[in-house]
Amino acid sequence: MKKAIFPGSFDPITLGHEDIIKRGISLFDEIVIAIGVNAEKKYMFSLEERKRFIEETFKDEPKISVITYEGLTIDLCHKLKANFILRGLRNPADFEFEKAIAHTNRRLSKIETIFLLTAAQTSFISSSIVRDVLRNNGKYEMLVPDAVRIAKK
Repeated sequence: MKKAIFPGSFDPITLGHEDIIKRGISLFDEIVIAIGVNAEKKYMFSLEERKRFIEETFKDEPKISVITYEGLTIDLCHKLKANFILRGLRNPADFEFEKAIAHTNRRLSKIETIFLLTAAQTSFISSSIVRDVLRNNGKYEMLVPDAVRIAKK
């Protein structure tokens, strides 16, 4: 069974995340969306809200589950018996950052990182951009899945 972990903070989930996950479904038997908990980070949305957004977005997809975790992603992979980490790449800066993490993970374990390029129509979207638009009362609706749009009304 091919199981992948798709880690992130998802503050909030964006259409870019959704695109990568939907495309990853055809590659893996199971995808665990893992919301990382970092006590040092200040989030716009609570952990419960972020988890609910993702669960609602993928409620009709049996191959997807959502969990929260602390610590190293490779430790979570070992715990859940997942051999892959799924990551999305929007641009060359993402590639350089993610490449370093993937090499480190590969050095520390046998976990393979699979990269998918974001679709052209979502490649500009990041959670930090969405948060900035939200903070400034901008039109964010075209950047996030329905679950986030409904929650913010």
